[in-house]
Amino acid sequence: MLSKPRNMSTEHPLSALPVTLAQPSSAHTARPAKHERIPYRASIGLALLRRARLGCLILRDPSGEEHRFGRQEPPAGATSEAEPALWILRDWSVFDRALTRGDVGFGECWMEGLWDSPDPAAVLRFMLMNRESLDQGIYGTWIGQWVDRLRHLLRRNSRSGSRRNIQAHYDLGNDFYRLWLDPSMTYSSAMRSAHADEQRGSSSEHAQSKDGCKLAPCVVPIDALEIAQHRKYETILDALALAPGSSVLEIGCGWGGFALRARRRDLHMKCLTLSSEQLRYAQELHQVEQTRQGSGFGSARFCLQDYRDEQDHYDGIVSIEMFEAVGEAYWDSYFARIRHCLKPGAKAVIQSITIDEKYFQRYRAGTDFIQQYIFPGGMLPSPERLIAVAHAQGLKLCDSLRFGADYAWTLARWHERFIAADAQVRALGYDERFIRMWRFYLAYCEAGFAEGGTDVMQFSFTRA
Repeated sequence: MLSKPRNMSTEHPLSALPVTLAQPSSAHTARPAKHERIPYRASIGLALLRRARLGCLILRDPSGEEHRFGRQEPPAGATSEAEPALWILRDWSVFDRALTRGDVGFGECWMEGLWDSPDPAAVLRFMLMNRESLDQGIYGTWIGQWVDRLRHLLRRNSRSGSRRNIQAHYDLGNDFYRLWLDPSMTYSSAMRSAHADEQRGSSSEHAQSKDGCKLAPCVVPIDALEIAQHRKYETILDALALAPGSSVLEIGCGWGGFALRARRRDLHMKCLTLSSEQLRYAQELHQVEQTRQGSGFGSARFCLQDYRDEQDHYDGIVSIEMFEAVGEAYWDSYFARIRHCLKPGAKAVIQSITIDEKYFQRYRAGTDFIQQYIFPGGMLPSPERLIAVAHAQGLKLCDSLRFGADYAWTLARWHERFIAADAQVRALGYDERFIRMWRFYLAYCEAGFAEGGTDVMQFSFTRA
């Protein structure tokens, strides 16, 4: 993972915002001018920022004065210094709300236009790389956390709650998602690394993380988002290693992109979703492709169905970034259903976003911006907990792969496309607050993957 803020050159797509990056004087410190009256809570926030030692942030306060935080000089031996992240503060109240409600309050202030940046992901990366110093600004006070946590707990993923939570996100409209996803309409991490067929070979062929999980090999990246999404799908299909004619259950099928790739291998899919918008799109897409491809193209049946109601048995099971929406109270039910539906000797491949175990307990006790505004009822597992719950339900881990850096890249591409489609998004009826909410969501997630607090992994399980 990178340890410095991303370069903010004028060519960066996010620099389309009407702001400029002034070069601060080398003598300028983080301390405010003596004549300036700064609210008490803001002074606490500034004091926390002075403790930051990693990366570089320029804060332009409401008076126009600039303050520099983090590394004051380039690292020893560095040939060039990365551009600082620029945080444009329009109202001092941002500090009060961030200190009280953490990232939720900080995100709401962005939504309201109380702060800005040509690259909000760079600002958020600075905060994350200095999270130990900025603890309260990231997590908030216990009172603020309690209020947000209560709101989150009211969105439990019971059968009715699951459908309500999924529809709140995915039924925003197919036209909306079509504007900024790639042509395959894939809403999960792409895989940039080439040679996907080699990524699950012997462990000696791969770099190893500290927990022994294979890392996707570092090779020349492929910049086409759609190609990278297809590579992810092919990696999953290679892991399943199924013969033509085999049956596959997909739990959480999105807009049907994976099923299309699977059908090219003459696999027979049953695909579950709780989104009526996704169901309609996928059915129409596959009907057109069936006419175009003819025989030998496998089959796909799309159902508006809860995974807990599935009773049949399959040669393989796939679930791509659906587990995050299950909710911790239902993790055991999810894996129990997967074990029930797996034929003896069959394999399940689960792709899931994960959170570092060292942050899990605090994350679990509170709530974050994503849970409040984007994925109601959602909950990320740590890799260790996901594996433990699966094991307790009779599944055995046989392989795993992590590629979080590719998710940071994917999110940056989505963000670029979203900005480019601004006029079309507004034409669909979405207002400024919604657009800023969505931009913060994309930047927030990009920063998390870039700094390593979150990751994305593929887990392969068989029945124990």
